[in-house]
Amino acid sequence: MKRKGKEALHLREEYDFSKMKGGVRGKHADAYRQGSNVVLLDRDVAEAFPDSSAVNKALRAVLDAAEAIPRRPSNKALQRTRGDAVARKPKGSKAGR
Repeated sequence: MKRKGKEALHLREEYDFSKMKGGVRGKHADAYRQGSNVVLLDRDVAEAFPDSSAVNKALRAVLDAAEAIPRRPSNKALQRTRGDAVARKPKGSKAGR
């Protein structure tokens, strides 16, 4: 018998899960332990990709293109290299004064 009104909002004190069909204990436990990789797309982006396969294909193309571009050292890496060179000068050197 279905409950109506406020009674429908309350949970029963006890449920007999053994009588439920299709219930499997720990069915998603392994996937949960591995974590989730859900990403929410903006509406305009989601409209451009019909499914996750299309998104993966596009992202792999971006990764391939990024790998094809030769990288140059960042400004911070260049500053570290120059700073190391200055720090290695002999103490008696007058260079840089």
